[in-house]
Amino acid sequence: MIVDYLAEWLREMRKRSFADATDKWFKMGNNLNQRDTIAVRRTVSGLLKLICPHGEFDKEIVRKCLEYALETRRRVKEQLKKIGGMEFYDVHFSYIDLEDGQERFVSVPEQGGGGLIPEGRPNPGTLHTVSIGDKGMPGAYRLEIQSMAGGGKMSFSGGGSKEPIRIAFDYFKANANRVSASIKPSEHDFHLHLVELQNSGSPEALTLACFIVLCSAALGKPVQGQMVVLGDMSLGGTITQTRNLAESLQVAFDAGAKRILLPMSSVIDIPAVPGELFAKFQTSFYSDPVDAAFKALGVE
Repeated sequence: MIVDYLAEWLREMRKRSFADATDKWFKMGNNLNQRDTIAVRRTVSGLLKLICPHGEFDKEIVRKCLEYALETRRRVKEQLKKIGGMEFYDVHFSYIDLEDGQERFVSVPEQGGGGLIPEGRPNPGTLHTVSIGDKGMPGAYRLEIQSMAGGGKMSFSGGGSKEPIRIAFDYFKANANRVSASIKPSEHDFHLHLVELQNSGSPEALTLACFIVLCSAALGKPVQGQMVVLGDMSLGGTITQTRNLAESLQVAFDAGAKRILLPMSSVIDIPAVPGELFAKFQTSFYSDPVDAAFKALGVE
C-alpha cells in the first residue's frame, strides 16, 4: 500500500483543530484542572479527525469521544495519584450536558467505583473499612459475620492474618456487656469472612472493625448506611489513629462511602485533607471501642 497520500492528509490535518467541538453541547466538570482540560480537548480533537474528518459531527459522536477522552485522562491521573499522593486527589472527572444541566461522571472500570459500598443500611454483621494493605496502599474491605447458636467460638475465612480477629474477639467477650446486656458471647458461635474489595493485600488495621461488626451481628442491628470505619485498637482497648488519612478518605469516597467514623486521635491529621474531600462525608468521632460501636450502630 502506498501511503504517501495518507501521510500527506495526516500532515495537513495536524493544522486543523476540533478541540472546541465540545463547547457547543458540554462543559467540563470542576475536578479537571487546566492541564486535564487541554489533554481532554486534544484527545477529542484527534478522535473527531479520524471519525469525522469532514468536520461534520453530531452531539452523540462528540459525547462518545468526550467520555473516552475523560476516561483515558483519568487513568493517567489515577496513576499519578498513586505516585504523588493527594496532589492528584481530584480524579472524579465529569462533564455537564448544557441541554439538561445533568452532570455525568466518567469512571475507570479497573478502579471499581461507587458500587463497592451499596446504598442503604447493610445486613446486620456487615461492615466496611479502609486499611493499609500489605502492598503499602490503602484499600477497601468488607467484613461479614454470621452468628449462630453455639458455645462461644470464632472462625474465620478470607485473606489476612487471624491475629487481629482473635484480639477483637477476646475484647468483645470481655466488654460485650458494656455495649448491651443482651449480648451473650458464650451462647453463640461466630464466623467472620473478610472480602478484599480492591486487591490491596492483607489489611493492617482490622481489630476495631472486627469488634464493631461482632457487636452488630450479636445485636442483630445493622451499622449506618454507606459507613466506613477508620482507625484501630489494641487488646487493651487503646485506640490508634488512621495512617494516611487523606488517601484513606479518598479510597472511601471512591468506593461509595457517605459516612466516616474517625478516632479522635486523627483530628490532628485533618488539616492535611483537602477541604473539598472532607466535606463529602458525614463525619463522626469516637474515643474508645465501645463509643465507636455505638456510633457505628447509630445509637446515641
